[in-house]
Amino acid sequence: MCKTKIRDSDGFLRKQLSDSCDTNSYKMKQIDRRIVIVAALIFIVGMAFGLMKFLIAQKEKPFKRPAVVAKRLVKAEEVKYKTIISPVFATGRLTSVSEIDVIAEASGKILKSNIPLKKGAEFSKGDVLFTIYTDEAILALKAKKSKFLNSLANLLPDIKIDYSEYEAQFSEFFTSIDVNKKLPKLPEFKSEKLEIFLASRNVLSDYYGILKDELQLSRHTVVAPFKGTYSDVYLEAGAYTNMGGRVAHAIQTDVLELEVPLEKFDAEWVKIGDKVKVSSASRNTNWQGKVVRKSKFVDPNTQSLGMFIRINNTNENPLLAGEYLKATFPGRSVKNVMEAPRNAVFNSNEVFVINDGRLQKKIINVIKINEKTLIFNGLEEGEMIVMQPLINVLEGTLVEIQGKQKEGKPIKKAAKSNKD
Repeated sequence: MCKTKIRDSDGFLRKQLSDSCDTNSYKMKQIDRRIVIVAALIFIVGMAFGLMKFLIAQKEKPFKRPAVVAKRLVKAEEVKYKTIISPVFATGRLTSVSEIDVIAEASGKILKSNIPLKKGAEFSKGDVLFTIYTDEAILALKAKKSKFLNSLANLLPDIKIDYSEYEAQFSEFFTSIDVNKKLPKLPEFKSEKLEIFLASRNVLSDYYGILKDELQLSRHTVVAPFKGTYSDVYLEAGAYTNMGGRVAHAIQTDVLELEVPLEKFDAEWVKIGDKVKVSSASRNTNWQGKVVRKSKFVDPNTQSLGMFIRINNTNENPLLAGEYLKATFPGRSVKNVMEAPRNAVFNSNEVFVINDGRLQKKIINVIKINEKTLIFNGLEEGEMIVMQPLINVLEGTLVEIQGKQKEGKPIKKAAKSNKD
């Protein structure tokens, strides 16, 4: 409440007090209005919330389908052990059984022969590959033989007188000498005096000197040691070669070897002398081979052992060095084992078995690994082993065997061990 005092001389003060009272009244009205607005908002929100709850209560609950437990279909088989004959397969490269460098054993000009000195030219055993110029060597040899005949002719009268028992042999030896042919064999004698006599006249040294020259002359002609072909040629006909010069590189073609790398595990199954079936996928042809060698060391790069298979080449189905062929080694019987796909095994020796409709990991004993399968044991007979690779699955996953979901047959439990 505002009180004012009326004074005749104090009109200004009375007016100031009246303005203060009006201000307080205005503030009170503002506060009352805010309270009303807040209360109204609370009421509206409460009404809206109540209406929402009412409407939700009136809505029917949606139908919920019962949860379905997903089962994965897998391919599985019952573990049954038996005796398995397991062959060994491997691929190798075919090589020649013999490869040589053709070396000139004399110096001179290379002459032409029936076999051209060209890469890929074929030849048979005993063919003359090439000849090195021989005219000078032939003439020098004939000169030595003529000189030897002269020396021997001067000795025959002395042999007739002093060593009459050997006269017929040396006379026959003298008449059989031909400067165009090889020197015949020197007559045999046991007389020490005759040996001293012949040595003092240089008959023995001249004789063996001629044999040496004949051997040297034979080296001017190079003869093929086997049936083969030139894989490389370094000097052709008409070129000059020194003694020891490389003329060509030759390989044998009638007998070949297939070198097959095998892991140590598989190599233990192969024996020397085993018959091997060799095949070519590109030509659809088979050959028979034989294991002739086994390496006694492991290749540091491939960690494998080399098996060497000897194959006789034929004209009907010719083989070529450098080809890649597949070798099938004879199988060995393995008792009390089972065969499974390699991709069904993980971590090298773990598989899934089905126990009460759920996957369970178990360790197997791998006996032998083939190209696409492996042979194993270590599981109890009667267990159901998964025979396919499973991706993104965990132990304990529900599964169902393919083919049995329609039959309605229950999944067998894992067999109990004999110890239980």
